[in-house]
Amino acid sequence: MRLTYTSDLWWKNAVVYCLDVETYKDGNGDGIGDFRGLTQQIDYLAGLGVTCLWLMPFYPTPNKDDGYDITDFYAIDPRLGTLGDFVEFMRTAHDRGLRVIADLVVNHTSDQHPWFKEARRSKDSPRRDWYVWSDKKEPDDPGQVVFPDKENSIWQYDRGSGQYYLHSFYRHQPDLNVANPEVRDEIARILGFWMELGLSGFRVDAVPFLIENVEPKLADPHDFLADLRAFMTRRQGDSVLLGEVNVPYKELMGYFGDGLGDQVTMCFDFIGMQRAWLSLARGEAEPLASALKERPRPPKDCQWATFLRNHDELTLDKLTDEERQEIFQAFGPEEDMQIFGRGLRRRLPPMLGGDLRRIKMAYSLLFSLPGTPVLFYGEEIGMGENLAAEGRMAVRTPMQWSSEGGFSMHEPVRKMPDGPFGPERVNVADQKRQQDSLLRWIQLLIERYRECPELAWGTHTVIDSGSPQVLAHRCDADGASVVVLHNLGRTTEEVELKLDGLANYQLTDLLVDGTTEVSDKGAVRLPLGPHGCRWLRASPPEVAPEDASVKSDSSFTHPRRS
Repeated sequence: MRLTYTSDLWWKNAVVYCLDVETYKDGNGDGIGDFRGLTQQIDYLAGLGVTCLWLMPFYPTPNKDDGYDITDFYAIDPRLGTLGDFVEFMRTAHDRGLRVIADLVVNHTSDQHPWFKEARRSKDSPRRDWYVWSDKKEPDDPGQVVFPDKENSIWQYDRGSGQYYLHSFYRHQPDLNVANPEVRDEIARILGFWMELGLSGFRVDAVPFLIENVEPKLADPHDFLADLRAFMTRRQGDSVLLGEVNVPYKELMGYFGDGLGDQVTMCFDFIGMQRAWLSLARGEAEPLASALKERPRPPKDCQWATFLRNHDELTLDKLTDEERQEIFQAFGPEEDMQIFGRGLRRRLPPMLGGDLRRIKMAYSLLFSLPGTPVLFYGEEIGMGENLAAEGRMAVRTPMQWSSEGGFSMHEPVRKMPDGPFGPERVNVADQKRQQDSLLRWIQLLIERYRECPELAWGTHTVIDSGSPQVLAHRCDADGASVVVLHNLGRTTEEVELKLDGLANYQLTDLLVDGTTEVSDKGAVRLPLGPHGCRWLRASPPEVAPEDASVKSDSSFTHPRRS
């Protein structure tokens, strides 16, 4: 593919890295991460190969929901630094070629936000209609309660005004009413403000809640998303919206903008993620293979964001009860590992028992799935969770930079895990010196992913491997092909693939040295060890493997290099 295509639409084959400023690096010695500390780690992130940083909320907050309860959308939480520190961070990130997006959490505010304080003073308050109110407590659907461990309703009585206000999440997070044009204008100002300071876009929190829970109902809720996207495009043509949209594929396509692609630029593939974990639990390819077959192709210039873990619980809500229990039994059998009855509050390495071969295979799967991979900080070194922390905070522990911790010169406010996943055994400094470490493996995967635009841009096809435990798929773009295999099982397998259109081609291994010839009938036999993985670039005899991905049409040829 032409490199100009992949740079113009940078998000289609980006490598997104999610981090919390508060838990990444302490720059002033108070035990809390901050922008000064994060800025000092920019070279580490650039060296890892990351192309886009996703920042979790860094705004002023009472911190009842780890920063997602916001009191000022136009400022930096004083614990994390100042606007000056933020601008220095942005300048340094841009200097190293990194783009930055941030959480856009505008479906609600903190109940301590000046807007809500003004709104609740009186029914005649100018900002009363910025929130959703009712004279009576509306009937509750238990399925609407997002956090059943803390809430039993989405309506909260406000004694001061004698009405109930809507809160889709916690009661201290009243919902904003985007049916109000003033609220929509204010949200656009928030986007414009941070884009002026250098952001390339936003990860939109809980998108369905943002546009659905409003009164009066919007005539077409998706018009609001289209308006936001149009506003951002006017301000900055290559800006993006990355949407948290956990709904079935058929419903999700509307959030892209159906065939137009004029709403959310990228959507997380929650269905594929959950099926991937079912495949990992069973050691069988079928659940993930079926998701890849079902997954619709997004509109032109839009993209799927792929992930295995993130900052929240590992939600399994789109699986059956029986399937969910399979994953619980395999990866979180103890009650304190589970949360909300629908997910796990664990990181990937402990769930896979610390088996490095299996962990490496899982991340190889992530980077080779069609789409844009998203990493949660610490995944590159195999950090574990701290189950002593409450709820989802179990996976939001300080970054482990050295055997002593390395996060702060003093005791971190948040505790690191101990035992086999503590900093003494899992840290950046040690893994930098180990050629077979997980950190070096992730660097290799990122490098190869960026060299294979077919994985992000191409059309994908699941191939029959003949083995229940081997997932095989190929991605094709502009006449170039990459074939990928993953053995999800514990036994050695040899598979035979039928590769249409690749007769007499050469398959070059991209993760290790080696080549395999495809027969004149388009067949090839390939061995895979337990939890083995192979990425293979297809090239005709007259084209060097490294040139195969830049063919612009079928007539392109390049003499083989000696």
